[in-house]
Amino acid sequence: MFLGLTHDTMATSSSRKCSAITGSARKIKDNMADWHNLMLKWEKLNDTGFNIITNISNMRLMSCFSSQSSQSSSSSSSLASADTAADLQDQCSKLREIVDKMVTVAIVKKMERLMTSQRGLQDLEDFQFGPEGRKVPLFHTWSTQQFVASSDILCEAFQQEVKLKQVVLQEVAHSTNSDLCTVYLSCWLHQPFIPAHVRQTLEALLLETGHRPL
Repeated sequence: MFLGLTHDTMATSSSRKCSAITGSARKIKDNMADWHNLMLKWEKLNDTGFNIITNISNMRLMSCFSSQSSQSSSSSSSLASADTAADLQDQCSKLREIVDKMVTVAIVKKMERLMTSQRGLQDLEDFQFGPEGRKVPLFHTWSTQQFVASSDILCEAFQQEVKLKQVVLQEVAHSTNSDLCTVYLSCWLHQPFIPAHVRQTLEALLLETGHRPL
């Protein structure tokens, strides 16, 4: 579980002798704190979404079972069916809100802006120092190109994962197969496009910029 960071988090004495960093180093450090906090928000949304998908799957399976076991079309069963449909629609709307936040409001779009910022810093450094880059690293050992490459790994992972979320959103309310429901639940929970090495990449970024002590 990641610990919360802020832009004012300073590097330890072992990572930088002077905590009042400025320029590109300050911007990169702020960007890494933003990456961290966006991932925390993502995980919170993912947990909420999993609970909603669980509800949707249970509703669909129970509705299918009830329809198969019922041999009458009494008014009471019709009312119950209408109530179930309304509840299902409500849960689907909540899940759509979660995915929308992941895509635009809270997460992926902001990650893409961070990626653009990192590339802009790289372009500035190329202009200032030429293709060989700066002689002295901004933090410990990483070049600006390494920050760009690592940020690209993070951005690509979440772009792919949110596409999977959108597919689950479209399909989960239509499934009446318990095995398929389990697949949707598993995909949402385990996030196959955000494997361990993606999280390790963020930890490496936080270590390099002094947000984590070495």
